[in-house]
Amino acid sequence: MADVAIKRALLSVSDKSGLVELGWALAARGVELVSTGGTARALREAGLEVRDVSDLTGFPEMMDGRVKTLHPMVHGGLLAVRDNAEHAAAMEQHAIGAIDLVVVNLYPFEATVAKGAERDEIIENIDIGGPSMVRSAAKNHQFVTIVTDPADYPTLLAELEDAGATSLDFRRKCAVKAFAATAAYDSMISQWFGFADQQQLFPDFLAVNGKAPVTLRYGENPHQQAALYTPSGPHQHGIAQAEQLQGKELSYNNYNDADAALELCAEFAGGAPAVVIVKHANPCGVAQAGTLLEAWNEALACDSVSAFGGIVAVNSELDGATAEAICEIFTEVVIAPSVSESAKAAFAKKKNLRLLVTGELPDPRRGGLAVKPITGGLLVQTRDNGAISEADLKVVTQRQPTEQELKDCLFAWTVARHVKSNAIVYAKGGATAGIGAGQMNRRDSSRIAAMKAAEAAEKYGWDASRTVGSAVASDAFFPFADGLLAAAEAGATAIIQPGGSIRDEEVIAAADANDLAMVFTGMRHFRH
Repeated sequence: MADVAIKRALLSVSDKSGLVELGWALAARGVELVSTGGTARALREAGLEVRDVSDLTGFPEMMDGRVKTLHPMVHGGLLAVRDNAEHAAAMEQHAIGAIDLVVVNLYPFEATVAKGAERDEIIENIDIGGPSMVRSAAKNHQFVTIVTDPADYPTLLAELEDAGATSLDFRRKCAVKAFAATAAYDSMISQWFGFADQQQLFPDFLAVNGKAPVTLRYGENPHQQAALYTPSGPHQHGIAQAEQLQGKELSYNNYNDADAALELCAEFAGGAPAVVIVKHANPCGVAQAGTLLEAWNEALACDSVSAFGGIVAVNSELDGATAEAICEIFTEVVIAPSVSESAKAAFAKKKNLRLLVTGELPDPRRGGLAVKPITGGLLVQTRDNGAISEADLKVVTQRQPTEQELKDCLFAWTVARHVKSNAIVYAKGGATAGIGAGQMNRRDSSRIAAMKAAEAAEKYGWDASRTVGSAVASDAFFPFADGLLAAAEAGATAIIQPGGSIRDEEVIAAADANDLAMVFTGMRHFRH
């Protein structure tokens, strides 16, 4: 059977947007409307004739509405295979009428959790009858049309307008969406029970789901396909929810790099103006200063070569002067909590530049899980939301760090936690001087960071590299003294690292021999 005429529709929705208009459109086509509770009331108040489900089943709604549609007169009308003689005979014997269209969306479980409701209210917002009807109708999509999303009402009506019936192709697409809706709904419920209600860090079953996919041009490489999903259920807003004011559509790599920039920039939320420049998910320049323009200039000076074609994030409203400066080099994406009109005007000259407004920056210390697929499984860990303060630092060298060295150490440490391991970050005066990322050993990262700093000094005509007198952060301990010695050769005077190596005493002795101040954090930040 290809096309199915709609003679009877069962409507029961939590989200009533578009409901009345749909009801009138169906009634105009002679469709009998059957409904429940608040949905029936909304339709009647609009002047529509509606038959109660209780009239259909012969049983009243009971138990505070928990039992109303769970009845053979409903599910028989949904599940019957219309061209099966045995099914048809059963329908006739028990006076079960066919239901051709089901319009259902589910109790607002997500919204109830998000508003901080008490446990009993959350439990009451677990829909039972709704998912049952959705699944019955979707299973029998050969004969029944199931619509779970108000956004699909116009398509449904267009189907009826064209043919007076729904096509099998439309019903199949609706069935896919329906099963996805119930799967996501059950996933949210299971996550709430596991994580929030039962305080399980790693439940026996981990449901990972997303919704509203945006198809991207391609993935990391042109031969790969890609899409962006947003989580079902309560979640932190970030790059996926940012408003794009201008520019080409974002690519897979743009999203990935922009997320890295935003996450690091969020570390400076509420602080002095900060600018983060990211390339290939690694920061290549970070600075805080009295103004965004000063911070931009300092961040760019760290590695202007890598900044070309990079991603820029700022922690406060983007002003026109800074926007003009950013426009002087090729930039893929700019991210800000808000953007001034003068900044918008400056960027308007760069038609392809993507400009994103995030509103409030995400909380860098939020909880949650990070999931990474591997062959045959998923690696799951808690987010790296660990943090240290000056009070947590342990001085392990003979020389105590100065106040400025401590500030530079903490700034370098903040940046290093967002650099791919093995990470080395030199910082001085609230700006990165050199960054070494993703090397197989820490000594090479130290040397690469120092080399970049030396190149910057040559380019800008400075008397010396900014690594001279800097603090250097290492995301994990120095397993040997060679990495520390490379930093000392570059002119660093202070070191911040986790500590914990079996050769800590050897590394501390090397620091003392070079008159370095060194502090241990007791916490590492690998980022692979």
